[in-house]
Amino acid sequence: MAQKFLVVDLDGTLIRSDMLFESFWSAFSLRWTTPFSAARRLVDGRAALKAQLSAQGPVDVASLPYNAAVLQYIADWRAGGGRTALVSAANQIQADRVAAHLGLFDEVHGSDATTNLKGARKASFLVTRFGNRGFDYIGDAEADIPVWEKASRAILVNVPEAVRARVAAFGREVVELPAQLPTVAPYLRVLRPHQWLKNMLVFLPLLAAHQFDMVTLGQSLLAFVAFCLIASSVYVLNDLLDLAADRAHPRKRNRPFASGAVPLSHGTVLAPVLLLAGLAVALTLGEAFVLTVLAYYVATTAYSLYFKRQPLVDICLLAGLYTARIVAGAVATGIPLSVWLLAFSIFFFFSLAAVKRQTELADAAASGRIGAAGRGYRVEDLPMVMGMATASGYVSILVMGLYVNSPAVLALYANPPVLWGVCLVLFFWFNRIVMLTHRGEMHDDPVGFAVTDFTSQMCFALILVITALGALQ
Repeated sequence: MAQKFLVVDLDGTLIRSDMLFESFWSAFSLRWTTPFSAARRLVDGRAALKAQLSAQGPVDVASLPYNAAVLQYIADWRAGGGRTALVSAANQIQADRVAAHLGLFDEVHGSDATTNLKGARKASFLVTRFGNRGFDYIGDAEADIPVWEKASRAILVNVPEAVRARVAAFGREVVELPAQLPTVAPYLRVLRPHQWLKNMLVFLPLLAAHQFDMVTLGQSLLAFVAFCLIASSVYVLNDLLDLAADRAHPRKRNRPFASGAVPLSHGTVLAPVLLLAGLAVALTLGEAFVLTVLAYYVATTAYSLYFKRQPLVDICLLAGLYTARIVAGAVATGIPLSVWLLAFSIFFFFSLAAVKRQTELADAAASGRIGAAGRGYRVEDLPMVMGMATASGYVSILVMGLYVNSPAVLALYANPPVLWGVCLVLFFWFNRIVMLTHRGEMHDDPVGFAVTDFTSQMCFALILVITALGALQ
């Protein structure tokens, strides 16, 4: 056994990811032109594309989602005196970096700019290098079948049943490592359905105008569905672009793409499919609504690609994206927007976006980092960000107070003075949010926190009761 090599594949085997997609999304996060340059390079073949992306999209190999069962198998093999080789269709530079990080391989072979070391080509290379049946091979995909045919022993990692049957037909000894069985749950988490609650803002024009007829309600529901689909497309895109930052974060590192629970290739397909589905629903509400959601998508994509790393601009844009949902609800139903509603929305959501950054900076300070990963803030900015959050929150409550005394309220509510109770509840709730954030007890997303926080739920219920009492004759 000491003379036989254990040959290990990289993509989908040693790591629960794919270096081609890792480098593509890394490059895309740095240069928005990456998809166009990658398409041009693909004309020269996958090997040429991998070479280009490996140079343009640096990947932190230390944070990759490694397969613990494969690492243990390699360690046991080496402990028994065996030698190991990492042989991958990934570019040679990337394979070298992974091998250097792990320190588990005697040899490393990857693709160059002209040769894609995969399938039959990899099998031929291994036979030339180690001899027919002169190696054991760990792989994960149908493309590895020609390699297993030439191997002495086939070690399988998460392979489909059809592939397992074909490998067994070779008459080789087959070893199956503990599998990470695919489930629906990670895919649902990728869509972030809990964030769909933000899209309830499209109903706000309807509620503010007290326009509760079935046509308006149906239009608002369609707007909600369209926004959920398009927002999920954005969440998928953002997670793919934010892989490095997520893996450096104590909680976000467990997100499906960052952890390898969902393949990056699936996300690459899922993002445009969700966008097209959302646009199809949006078309039922007219051209103006389609343009509105497209503007939202473009702004959100620009945020993911560039503006999230620009201090202050990122917070302003996040506040605008929340307000865009309200605007979309008005466009879908034809209800004129109140200046009071827009002003309240901008200041209120600016404060929540600032709280989100405050939370990230507090986490960075607690872990000894100089700033929030993937953001343009430093730990010393924490007092300023907290001040912005507090000031903007108070201004939003002031706007609400002025709205209570406006002619619009007198026309819609029988008992307008009762609505001052909404201001008091918001004042309590917002100060509590800021205090919890200051103590380091806030969730990454204050909106998500509010949904699961009992006190926040009671505050929301109380606001509904107060609003109902204000409308009673």
